[in-house]
Amino acid sequence: MRAVILAGGKGTRLRPFTTTLPKPLVPVGEQAIMEVIVKQFVRAGGTHITVAVSHLAQLIAAYFGNGEKWGIKIDYSIEDRPLNTIGPLRLIKDLPEHFLVMNGDILTDLSFADLYQAHVASGAMATVSTYERDVKIDFGVLRYEPAERRVTDFTEKPVEHFGVSMGVYAFSRKILDLVPADQPFGFDHLMLAMIAGGHDVRAYPYRGFWLDIGRPDDYERATAECDAILARCLPPVASGKAGEA
Repeated sequence: MRAVILAGGKGTRLRPFTTTLPKPLVPVGEQAIMEVIVKQFVRAGGTHITVAVSHLAQLIAAYFGNGEKWGIKIDYSIEDRPLNTIGPLRLIKDLPEHFLVMNGDILTDLSFADLYQAHVASGAMATVSTYERDVKIDFGVLRYEPAERRVTDFTEKPVEHFGVSMGVYAFSRKILDLVPADQPFGFDHLMLAMIAGGHDVRAYPYRGFWLDIGRPDDYERATAECDAILARCLPPVASGKAGEA
């Protein structure tokens, strides 16, 4: 099982933490966020990670090296200029038929192996892990007819429910045919292109634990509850198992 970890962003939402540190190295407890992801991928049976890097790439490479410490192969794909989230995949020439892609700033207890296997079994070109997120609107919301402006409904501070992308994907190599070379191309561009082209995109709903550490509120929660969160993401295993160096 192969994965690409996206670690090229500047992490502007987490400043000042990311002024001198790339976002994947921001600590949760005594571990970097991406270190947790690497350990989880090793536990899931992963054998090879390519880290797509740009901003402060040398610090990420110095921290993770070749992956020997965690019992996995780690190499790096360096962007000369920002290519957004999906554009960097075109730079990686040895991607297998199916592979995982994940943001380097997430904390979740999602099983990477289960997602990968579900994707391969489905035959889809892309499988996107999704999470139910509630968004509270802090205003009274009016609905009215456009022509006469007659009010037809009112809700005080409603809560909207959305299935949002978790930042963990399983892809077929065929998606690369939709990705332009040497141009910024985001996950949003890929989804719109696949939907417009009638390609098979599947959702993988997940109801476990997930935090987007790129959001200040989620990072504050992660630091405040780090012991419990790390125990959930990396439950204790038998001594000496790979990935626990």
